[in-house]
Amino acid sequence: MAALLLGAACVLPAAAHAATAPAPLAEEPIPAVTTLPQNWPASWLLVHDLNFASIIDGKLAIVDTHDTVQPLKGLVRASQFASSQISPANHEIYTAETFYTRLTRGERTDAITIWDMATLQPKGEIVLPGGKRQLSVTYRNIFQLINHDSWALVANFTPAQSVTVVDLAGRKLLGEIDLPGCSHIYPTGERGFTSFCQDGSLISIQLDAAGKVQSSKTLTNVQDIDRQPHFQIPAMIGKVAWFVSYHGQLKGFDLSGPVAVPLPRLANVGTAEGGAPEWRPGGWQVIASDGTSDGKGLLYVLMSPNGKEGSHKDGGTEVWVVDPVAGKRVSRIALGGVFSSIAMTHEAQPRLVAASADGLIDIFDPATGQKVHSLGRTTAANPTLLTPVP
Repeated sequence: MAALLLGAACVLPAAAHAATAPAPLAEEPIPAVTTLPQNWPASWLLVHDLNFASIIDGKLAIVDTHDTVQPLKGLVRASQFASSQISPANHEIYTAETFYTRLTRGERTDAITIWDMATLQPKGEIVLPGGKRQLSVTYRNIFQLINHDSWALVANFTPAQSVTVVDLAGRKLLGEIDLPGCSHIYPTGERGFTSFCQDGSLISIQLDAAGKVQSSKTLTNVQDIDRQPHFQIPAMIGKVAWFVSYHGQLKGFDLSGPVAVPLPRLANVGTAEGGAPEWRPGGWQVIASDGTSDGKGLLYVLMSPNGKEGSHKDGGTEVWVVDPVAGKRVSRIALGGVFSSIAMTHEAQPRLVAASADGLIDIFDPATGQKVHSLGRTTAANPTLLTPVP
């Protein structure tokens, strides 16, 4: 009798569930393909997901910072320590990638893959010779666009350092420039770039119409490598690149001419009580700006209260807002957690985007310092680099 009662008890809930179950979903056509707008809204970001659990399967997530229901709009593959750039003028995304014939071993191929911004489908690729593309956790400035987005510059490291010049429109290589002891690429002037060197100097190089070196200029003692080393990803206000040091010093370089010009004024993010032992910048992409082409704007710096020697990649809990012209901090934004990268959208009223190494992305109103909403951990496993739509 007990067995019969148990059997009845098992049947009744199933029958009740069947009576109240919703109607089946309508069948969907397969395949179901859609496209993105050719011109992305200014609220969108390109989020580089390095995907530490499977680096050969990195990707770029296209994310709408306004959409809390479906913020992920699409994905582009970005294999093996890839670097990326976006060109709205060309309606294209570019990834500099590395592949092996046996996935993790075998013959190596470096290439620039060209993706359509609307369909997210590959349009072509340019093979890079020599197996020398720099493989590292992604920096924005190891792969850059110059000459009105018609050329790409790719950083190489073997550990000899050089830059490969690529004609994107013509799908061909233009040459290679040796850069012993100098790294990273900062577009400078009409058709050139600047790199910072290990002895504290910088070199600015201008290229001719064929992509060869037309001129070069070295400036010494522009960075105190021992006491004020810079984070290598700057914030741009107009043509001025603002770098923050490990100790919170802000230094600007005017990149509008053929040679980078250090600005005479320095600024600091400031100090505050409550540091254990002190407040310092910390994270991966630690500085952003809401600057415009007229050179006016504020800087946003990711700060950690646990700043000490070696803490510069640990992430931060606040963003300090600095007016670089006045040379002073104007506000502080509490993030409510530890974040590793920040960016500002290029909207009329920009929003601050903060990403944590484990995938959390939160959106803040920089005017009030309040969190607008959270996108949760729905778009990327490890959002390393945030690129606002230009």
